Amino acid sequence: MKIGVIAEGDTLDSYVAEDFGHAPFFLIVDSDTLDYQVVKNEHADSLGAGMKVANAIAGLGVDAVITGGIGSHGLDILRKAGIHVAYDEDGTVEECIMDLKRRTELRKRAGSD
Repeated sequence: MKIGVIAEGDTLDSYVAEDFGHAPFFLIVDSDTLDYQVVKNEHADSLGAGMKVANAIAGLGVDAVITGGIGSHGLDILRKAGIHVAYDEDGTVEECIMDLKRRTELRKRAGSD
């Protein structure tokens, strides 16, 4: 699964950011290998940053997004793009990816993906 993680830093040890639109980075992570690409958030200081970041991430072909918090406009953009959004997440990028991966597997086993 390809996951976009809104992050405070540029490594897997960085913490997931609370502010979706204004976070300094987002990491695009392969949940199976933990290989990742760092994307600097060029919209962090923009008005309407959440919508701009949501559109940017939607264009990267991710299956899911992990963030601490997200506004309704950004959430709507991602959901309309068919992207699962895990918000209110807390911890490092790697911890949150492993937790989302575990929850996804449990949902699949329960037949409720």
